[in-house]
Amino acid sequence: MNLFSISQLSQFSGIKPHTIRVWEQRYNAFKPNRSEGNTRYYDDTQLRRLLNIVTLLDNGHKVSLLCSMPDEVLYLMVSNFSSSELSDSIEYFVSQLIAAGLSYDASNFELIFSDCVSKLGINNAYIKVIRPMMERIGILWATDCLPTAHEHFISNIVRQKLIAVLDSLDDPDPSSESWLLFLPENEFHEIGLIYAQLVIRLSGKKVIYLGSNLPIESVIPAIDQIKPNYLLLLLIHYDLPQQIQISLDKLASSFFGTKIYLAGNQKLISQINLNVNTEYLQSIESLAAVINSGTKLNTYTNI
Repeated sequence: MNLFSISQLSQFSGIKPHTIRVWEQRYNAFKPNRSEGNTRYYDDTQLRRLLNIVTLLDNGHKVSLLCSMPDEVLYLMVSNFSSSELSDSIEYFVSQLIAAGLSYDASNFELIFSDCVSKLGINNAYIKVIRPMMERIGILWATDCLPTAHEHFISNIVRQKLIAVLDSLDDPDPSSESWLLFLPENEFHEIGLIYAQLVIRLSGKKVIYLGSNLPIESVIPAIDQIKPNYLLLLLIHYDLPQQIQISLDKLASSFFGTKIYLAGNQKLISQINLNVNTEYLQSIESLAAVINSGTKLNTYTNI
């Protein structure tokens, strides 16, 4: 059984700790346990209860009524939502994907994910649901509040689903511009790069995807053989800027295409001197603008 503080419940649900306390005190919504030091903590059941309340509240139900309901009724109400009720409910998808992930319920996670993509489309699903969900999960994992197994379980299902969408696309025109995508050495979180690949592929461009944890020394021979028009790499975790600078200088001196694009950790990238053929992309919108010859697409957000 996992144990959570009220701040961790807040990070999972998007509900402020003060509001959770009000619901607890005014409506008796939760019954936290207490440690030997008299610190309140909550278990998996109470987290799931909170996520279900948030889901139903987002669909017009009164909080006082929801907080008085037993868990079984809340779960049944969420399970019995109709398609019309869920059509505009972003929080439903975020909360229920997290709940399914925390219980290792792969079937339910995939069902909710597919329903989300069907109703919102892949771009809006990523922007409004997948990314916010992964940010909540990532914060809790980074602060050691969420077991690594949960983070891996959720990340791998999302990764598989994005790859399935990629596999469904038609092959690009062989004469179209080519992009080479990779994550440098010690970078393992691929979801942002996979989504960038999807954005590029949806534009009809070719993508050569090399994956994660790739030393620059291994990329250079691939560049020489493939001769891509563009490179795109993500820097996620914080590494020594001096070391990144050396690697990027090697990459820039070996690339004779149009442009190298960087995305990801803004704090790290701001400390790097970018070469004349290297540009920082602040968002997926920036990437879309590059792909579409400067046409700004307002349906994209940060990578």
